[in-house]
Amino acid sequence: MMSHGKVREDKTCLNCGHQVEERFCPHCGQENIERRQPFYFLFTHFIEDFTHYDGQFWGTVKNLLFKPGKLTNTYLEGKRQKFVPPVKLYIFVSFITFFVFALFPMVNIGSPKEGNTQEQSKTNLLKIMSPVGKQKLIDSIKAKKHVTAKDSLTIEELKAVPDSSELEDMMNMDKKIDPDVSFGEYKTRKAYDSAKAKNPSSLSFIEAPIVHKFFELKEKGVKKKEIIAGMIEKSFHNLPKALFIYLPLFAFFLWVFHSKKKWWYFDHGIFTLHYFSFLLLTVLLIFLLSKLTGLTDFWPINTILYLTISFLLLYTMAYFFIAHRRVYRAHGLVSIIVGIILFSINFIAFMFLLLGLALISFMMIH
Repeated sequence: MMSHGKVREDKTCLNCGHQVEERFCPHCGQENIERRQPFYFLFTHFIEDFTHYDGQFWGTVKNLLFKPGKLTNTYLEGKRQKFVPPVKLYIFVSFITFFVFALFPMVNIGSPKEGNTQEQSKTNLLKIMSPVGKQKLIDSIKAKKHVTAKDSLTIEELKAVPDSSELEDMMNMDKKIDPDVSFGEYKTRKAYDSAKAKNPSSLSFIEAPIVHKFFELKEKGVKKKEIIAGMIEKSFHNLPKALFIYLPLFAFFLWVFHSKKKWWYFDHGIFTLHYFSFLLLTVLLIFLLSKLTGLTDFWPINTILYLTISFLLLYTMAYFFIAHRRVYRAHGLVSIIVGIILFSINFIAFMFLLLGLALISFMMIH
């Protein structure tokens, strides 16, 4: 790698004190550049340090996406310099994923144009149906010397039109939590608390906060659409965190189902880091493709995008079985059976983790 940092005139290494004839210290390897650099150097140095300009990064990404298990096998064989190290790869992919998620909120995925059009139509409709405007129109018709049958019909129609405030309530009624909606058999928080005080359950410490939040949102009149959109967005943005939390557990399940003599927990950890890096990249690609579907109404392009997303989802599931067989080198049938068991256990456990994050997201809605 060749950095753009300015080389120091002093040839004494700042790190170990040895003489530096060229750019790098022959003793410790530190680059002999000035201690202070322009602010942008922090970012350019990070990118340069990661990509190396020698194809290491792009070679790593290519093998990660298209050659399941290749990176793990290469690393476990001791070839550590050929590709980006597993931990560094996972951290970098996580950083990019979080960064993109922060730049592009998820709530507009689908058809933002349609939503804006509906909101604009609604605004125009309310302006037309305002009480003052409606009364002025009625008075102007009545002021005519000769009121026709058509004018009379117009007056009747205007009188039948609800006021703007009533109309807005009608239009939003289906989006709000119905006042009659209950949590189980309880219609109010007071009724729930009273019943649980008489007959407490062992899971009340989990259930009670959720119920209280439900009735709190019900009292505030929070819209259903806002609740669902908020939960989906928070859960999707929490996915990288969920994967990070699940890393050691995934490696543990691999350790349980494979020979303890042949495979160490460290080996399973390397496989897990590579697989989860792939998952994050796939989630990122699906996210970006989903955003693109909302930018065009041209159906052939959207069809291609949706087909690509579907393929990526299927490939994500198949990827695990391919990588598992190539790394652990089990016989075909044994590999498939163990792979199915591992995939099922991890899928169920991860769904529980996502459910927990969804509940946390629900509790954070204001």
